Amino acid sequence: MSGNPFDDETRAYVVVVNQENQHALWPAPVGVPEGWSTVFGPAAHGDCLAYVDRSWTDMRPQSLIDRLG
Repeated sequence: MSGNPFDDETRAYVVVVNQENQHALWPAPVGVPEGWSTVFGPAAHGDCLAYVDRSWTDMRPQSLIDRLG
């Protein structure tokens, strides 16, 4: 792999989510880190960003959302 795989918009990405419902784009060929699960993709960079925009509408961590009711 040459260059930073997180900066290459031409490669395939996945959207990953952690236990706090925080979303991130992750290069598809790079192993997903422990504690994160794939919820979308692999897909084009722009499609992954669109998924995040549709799905992650409340930026607060899930534990705070749960605590506030």
